[in-house]
This record gives sequence, C-alpha cells and structure tokens, in this order.
Amino acid sequence: MTLSSMTGFASARGEADGVSWAWEARSVNGRGLDVRLRLPPGWDRLDPVVRDRVSKRFKRGNVSISLAVSQTESVARYTLNESHLEAILALIRPLQASGEVAPPSADGLLAIKGVLEPVEVASTSDEGLDERILGDLDRLLAMLEENRRAEGTRLAGVVRAQVTAISDLAKSARAHPSRSTEAVRDRLAAQVTALLDASNSLDEARLYQEAALLATRADIAEELDRLDGHVEAAAALLSDGGAVGRRLDFLAQECHREANTLTSKSVHRDVTALGLELKVVIDQLREQVQNLE
Repeated sequence: MTLSSMTGFASARGEADGVSWAWEARSVNGRGLDVRLRLPPGWDRLDPVVRDRVSKRFKRGNVSISLAVSQTESVARYTLNESHLEAILALIRPLQASGEVAPPSADGLLAIKGVLEPVEVASTSDEGLDERILGDLDRLLAMLEENRRAEGTRLAGVVRAQVTAISDLAKSARAHPSRSTEAVRDRLAAQVTALLDASNSLDEARLYQEAALLATRADIAEELDRLDGHVEAAAALLSDGGAVGRRLDFLAQECHREANTLTSKSVHRDVTALGLELKVVIDQLREQVQNLE
C-alpha cells in the first residue's frame, strides 16, 4: 500500500440539461479529517452525501470542497413575479381610465425590471441531475486521491532517506572509539588519578566505584538501542504504507527524545556532534511526516 500526502488539489466540470457545474477540492495538513463544504443555495441536500464520500476515501487532512452551479444562456429559466406585476398594473389602470396612456403591451410589461426573475438552478430536487453532479464529485475525489498519492510517493523517498541517515548516525555513535572498553578504563583511571593528586585523604577504591557508576550513567548504549528500534519500526511503517503519518510522527518524537539524552550524556565532542546532527535530521523528518496522511 502506497503512502499519501495530505496536500492536493483537483477540479471537475460537467454540463447537462442546460445546467453546468464545477467542483473544486483542496486538501492541506490536519490532525484528523476536517471536511469544509461550500454549496450554492438550494443544494444543501448534497451536504451529507459529499461528507460521506469524502470520509470513505480519506482519513486525515483539512479538505475544502466547493460546488458552483449555473444555467447556460440558451435555456435560462425565469419566473413571473406576479405581485410585482400586479402592483405596476394597479398604477397604470387609473391612467388608462382617464385616457392618459394606452393599454400596456405584454413585452413592455415583461421588460420592466423585477417582473421576470431568474430561477435558482435546481432549487427543487432533481434526482437525475443530482446523480450526474455527484458522479463528477466521485471523479473529483479520485483525482484528489491520486494527487495526494503522487505527493506521498515523493515524500516517502525523502522520509526513507532521513530514516537511513538517522540509522547511519546512530551506528557512527555506537562505533566511536570513546565507547571502547579501553577508552572507558583509561578515562576512569585518569579521573581517579586527578582526584588523588588533588587530595591524599581520598579512598582510591571508593573513587573507582563512584567513577564506574558515573561512567555507567554516561553510557549511551540504551539510547542507541532504542533509536535502532524506532528506525526499524519506521522502516516497517514505510514498507506497509497506508495512513501511517501519525505513527511516524510519534516515532520521530521518540527519536528526538533519545537524541537529546544521548547528547546530554556524551563524554566526547565527536559523539556530541553526532547527537546534534541527529537532532537536526530528526527535526527534518518530523516536518516531512506531518505532511503524510
């Protein structure tokens, strides 16, 4: 299963029975699935249908969908505003009775502003038209889904490279000479010698015990083991695909926690530098996985 981004755009248009319509969809990052609709007056009946079809395709993202509907000029529909026409005739009749004006013509009356009014497109339910428009909604959502998948495929390559970089940095820290048994022993001996030189009253055996305890606390093996586990889990999620963005984000947070601890426990500047580089790569990873569904 491929990965999908939460970012995408699509549009679809159609025309039938003198009515034209245009769908547009935009999708951006979101913690969950948030569907925002903008439908023209008289089309609120489609709201639950649109939301249902969106939720069946997408798990996360702020999805904005708009519909515009209009009539073609050749079959524009109008309705007669009878109350407005009657008010005009009521003004004309006294003038007619007095002979001041000739009887009004039909085309003259219809030309008066407000007598004829355009009819809202499909202001009442038209099942056949609804199905055609919803058919283009399905086409719109399929295009949006494909665009999100294409962007997800691109992001997957970036995320895999970042996960590999984290693994390589962890391996470099694990293999650093400062973590060898000889290096730890020499460091302990140097610390004990320095303290004994500073005061003759210190107990050498006790100093070695305390120094060994501090060395154990400064060891970064556990942090590196956990980092390896997080990297393996991230690689598995990338391989499985699907809506894994939230879980990858959680793993990135855990990796950042281990990198912080590793850096604070480091006893060598090279390992500290590796820890800082780890934090940079992990921050970049978090930025990318937050775009994934």
